[in-house]
Amino acid sequence: MRIKKVLAMAASTVLCGAMFVGCGASGSSSSNNEANKPDATSKADTANNDNSSSGSLIKVGIINNDPNESGYRTANVNDLKATFTKENGFDASFAYSLKNEEQINYAQKFIQDEVDYLLLSAADTAGWDSVLKDAKDAGVRVILFDRTIDADESLYDASIVSDMDKEGEQAVEWLKSQDLKAYDIIHLQGVMGTAAQKGRSGALDKTAKELGWNIVTQQTAEWNAEKAQQIVQSAIDANKKFNVIYAENDDMAKGAVAALDRANISHGVDKDVVVIGFDCNKWALEELKKGNWNYDGQCNPFQSTYIKDIIDKLEKGETLSEKKIIMDEKGFDAKTITDADVEQYGI
Repeated sequence: MRIKKVLAMAASTVLCGAMFVGCGASGSSSSNNEANKPDATSKADTANNDNSSSGSLIKVGIINNDPNESGYRTANVNDLKATFTKENGFDASFAYSLKNEEQINYAQKFIQDEVDYLLLSAADTAGWDSVLKDAKDAGVRVILFDRTIDADESLYDASIVSDMDKEGEQAVEWLKSQDLKAYDIIHLQGVMGTAAQKGRSGALDKTAKELGWNIVTQQTAEWNAEKAQQIVQSAIDANKKFNVIYAENDDMAKGAVAALDRANISHGVDKDVVVIGFDCNKWALEELKKGNWNYDGQCNPFQSTYIKDIIDKLEKGETLSEKKIIMDEKGFDAKTITDADVEQYGI
């Protein structure tokens, strides 16, 4: 497979080289962008390039979101780093950004560097067709993880993802089951355009429209606790009436709760405000167990062993039985969660 890739690269080197020169200035300037975490990326590249002379290693380029985006992302990054090591037979390079165009630039560079596999957690669902066609022409196998993209399935070999629509639907169904006298909701959205934001927002938008729920505020806090706190504080200062916080990740729920605490507004089980989060950080599940939050939806970050299994099969020339693997996930209610749940599912 790698010999075939090298032959394909000969036909596309000029094109890929031209594309990379075109984005070189952007890539250079973006190295100072906080979202890219250049220190972590450059250290990983340096460490792995020292071993790249060994033909026995499978060369992998891994493009992910900012490791500090959330507790979920930190766990996801650490899981990948623990699996794709020299000891496990990989020469892995890592690149991080919350911006789609920067991720695409990284993908172009990895293609030029003749990686065998491109592993991708896309910042946005759109805009990937061209660079993935380049990867296919170059013989680079593409595996999606964590997030889906809006591209033809022929452009990637497999995807290991969460069902973000289902995560949102489970949370909204739980909220519906609470039979609140009124539904006045502050909706804290993640980074707009991401699969997680679309799935979790879509479910709430649909049900709110169908049942006449009142969305008091709907605004992106970009997964960030401080921004979420500011949004909720603004709603409180404006005397807006609300009784539900629907936060699309745990960090934003945490920020929302900080604003509630500052205003002496009670929250959690049998209190004034229902609090919903996603990701199941261990600290968040502990808040659930204490009754300070009401619901937390799981998003499983541990995808690396699934990806490795797929690469092992492709390296052996085997046909994949499944192109899309959906991570098994559930939601937790403060009234039923156990200590065992916190230990088993907390990330």
